[in-house]
This record gives sequence, structure tokens and C-alpha cells, in this order.
Amino acid sequence: MQGRVLVVAGSDSGGGAGIQADIKTIAALGGYAMTAVTALTAQDTLAVHAVHIPPPSFLRLQMQSALDDIGADAVKTGMVADAASARAICDVLEAKAEKIPVVVDPVIAASSGRQLLDEDAVAELKRRLLPLALVLTPNIPEAGLLGGMVIEDEASMQTAAVALRTLGVSAVLLKGGHLPGDEVVDMLATDAGVEIFRAPRIDTRHTHGTGCTLASAIAVGLAQRRSVRDAVLRARAYVRAALAAAPGYGNGNGPMNHSVSVDW
Repeated sequence: MQGRVLVVAGSDSGGGAGIQADIKTIAALGGYAMTAVTALTAQDTLAVHAVHIPPPSFLRLQMQSALDDIGADAVKTGMVADAASARAICDVLEAKAEKIPVVVDPVIAASSGRQLLDEDAVAELKRRLLPLALVLTPNIPEAGLLGGMVIEDEASMQTAAVALRTLGVSAVLLKGGHLPGDEVVDMLATDAGVEIFRAPRIDTRHTHGTGCTLASAIAVGLAQRRSVRDAVLRARAYVRAALAAAPGYGNGNGPMNHSVSVDW
């Protein structure tokens, strides 16, 4: 099956999110993962204790090395770290990945809603990175920050999903896990309209890395020449299976089980 995916994101020393989750996800779904590390983090299931950001020139070299030699069938971006990193990423994508589908997981807000990137970095994402993306996968706090809106129910979710496409993105998968209720609602906005996906909420505290995992699962699907919709459906099934099989590690927001398989 394969499918080469270049992941441009931060690392997670705890292994549940970031580059580590991306590699596990892509491998589990039959793809080949390459990485360009935007930030090194010291973290566990309780907190991020420290972050080290490599120079943008080194980030650029990581991306160029992967694309020039092995090549890629899809690119996934996660934690960008700062505006200089965002510029480096966009420079390489514009020069070497013009026809490669890009999935952007806009890691700009923590699960609490706290903003992680400064205004300059967010502006760079909106100005240069989002127009390069085929799929954008924000959660509700991230969608609110990108669109400058308050999202508090399904109606405002749908409005936001449609509005975010005006930033130059072909498809927006707005994740509704932050809304209360026994049902999780996600929305996929494309040229065809808005499709709503509903599923029972899985009662677990082991949700660390769900956003990274979902975006990488979509990216590997695109790398394997699946349609956006089909890639999204398989990715959602994979994430739900990984949540249901979580190993129970850690004292906080623990990791999923990335070794699960889905018949899709």
C-alpha cells in the first residue's frame, strides 16, 4: 500500500503526540513516514515542561533532504513553533511540493483553549500556509482563533467550517470534540457542501495526540490516492479504534494505542 508522507511537526518525548504519534500512525496504516522536526519538547501526560526550537535553516534542510531524495506523496504539518519556522516551511513547500497534497493540523491552541502561538505566527499560518493546504483539521478553539469567531454549537460549527475555506483551504475538517454531550460531531466542508459525522463519545482520559493522529491518518490516506472523504472516514475509524484500545499509560491525559488496525 505504502504512500510517502513527510511530517513537519514537533516531537513529544512522551510518545503520545507529535512526530512520534505521526510515525506510528502512518506505519500502522501502511505508509512510509519521513520527518522534519520543528520543535523538541520535554513532556509527559501531565504537562509540557520545556520546548527547544531548532534554527529555521535546519528545519528547511530537513524538509529539502527528504523531498529531494525520497520524495513525498503527501505532507502533514503540525506544531509550527514560531513565525520564522512557518516561513521556512512555506518556502520549501512552495519550491518543492507544489503538486503534493498538504494536510495542516493548526496546533495553535491547547486542549484547554490556551493559545500556543503568538499573533505573528498565526498570521503567517493564515497568509502563507493555509493557501497551500488541501485539508485543514482544526479543533474548535483553533477554528475560533483562525476565524475570529465563537463556536458554541453545531450551527456555529457549520458556519465556521464554511468560513475557514475562504482562507484558501480546499477542505476543512472541523473537529467537535470540545463541545459537550454524549455524541461527538465532526464536520467536513468541501466544494460539495458540509457533511456531518456523528459518533458516540468514547469515555476515556487517554486522548493525548488525537489531533496529530487524525491529521497524519488523513495524510497517509491521501498519499495512497484515496479521496479526501475516504481518507477522512478511514482516519476517523482509526482514531476511534486507537482511543478504545488505549493502554492506560500515564497519570494524566494518556496516549492512545497506535498499533491498532482498521479494515477499510
